[in-house]
Amino acid sequence: MSDHRYCQGQPPVAVIILNWNGAALLRRYLPDVIANTDPAIGKVIVADNGSTDDSLRVLREEFPQVEVISYPENYGFAEGYNRALDDTRYPYTVLLNSDVAPAPGWLAPLYHMMEEHPDVGAAQPKLLCDSDRGRFEYAGASGGFIDRYGYPYCRGRIFHVCEDDHGQYDTPMDIFWASGAGLMVRTALYLEAGGLDPAFFAHMEEIDLCWRIHLRGYRIMVQPASVIYHLGGGSLPASNPRKTYLNFRNNLLMLHKNLPDSSRARTLIIRRLLDTIAWAKFVATFDFRNAGAIWRAHRDFAKMRRQYSEHPDADLLKGRNNILMDFYLRGRKKYSQL
Repeated sequence: MSDHRYCQGQPPVAVIILNWNGAALLRRYLPDVIANTDPAIGKVIVADNGSTDDSLRVLREEFPQVEVISYPENYGFAEGYNRALDDTRYPYTVLLNSDVAPAPGWLAPLYHMMEEHPDVGAAQPKLLCDSDRGRFEYAGASGGFIDRYGYPYCRGRIFHVCEDDHGQYDTPMDIFWASGAGLMVRTALYLEAGGLDPAFFAHMEEIDLCWRIHLRGYRIMVQPASVIYHLGGGSLPASNPRKTYLNFRNNLLMLHKNLPDSSRARTLIIRRLLDTIAWAKFVATFDFRNAGAIWRAHRDFAKMRRQYSEHPDADLLKGRNNILMDFYLRGRKKYSQL
């Protein structure tokens, strides 16, 4: 691996794409990343996580203008990005998924927002679906939020309902979490906060990171003037038991890590009761694989929670809404109805 540390005269933003055996995605999406990223602002870097396909050859022969960090093994999503940010240390970094096509001029609005607001620690663009570019994409839409029991939702997406984009959420605003599909961070803050938690493996690791950024006194914002198109769902479909397992386990871990002693136990009791209802629903519909995934998630959470012994004093969920009540009982399927 060559030295990619930031030095004066380089652009201020590293746009880092983490790749593992993704030669086909690189061929499909990297041309748009290169063409639509202003080189005066951002440097496109691919961090390869020990690929065994022809990713490195594709990068060398077809994209020689892209810097490459080559790791000898697959460190996973979280640890791969942690190493890449530590190895590059640009003032700002965008963690960009390999299945993202940015719109022209996408980077400048994010960069200027961060420059103009030093109290903003992270930001995201507006995420639209690559296969239906008039619809918000599940992974982050126009900014992420969280309810009092840890359920995430977005401006433009609540649970499985993704809205069409009519410009209704084009105003920049403060949010709780920024999507990992296109997450811009102050690199020093990312490293100070501990980066993405490798124990999560995948799913909700960016929400956990954003929570820790808030606890350090920084804001997080969405800048809809910046647009990216995300394929999404490329790794695991929503109904996959592995995804069910990770989502339920990681949500419990996130609550345990980031809630204070004053409210952690009560919130986790209620959340686990709600998870039991979800488990019962899977059983009632004979979906025993997903029911088993929830059981394993709770079992493994009980083991993994022991590694987190320090907790904050502030309760960032206090006074928040109950998105389950809003969605299922009050029929509020759109963010604008909340």
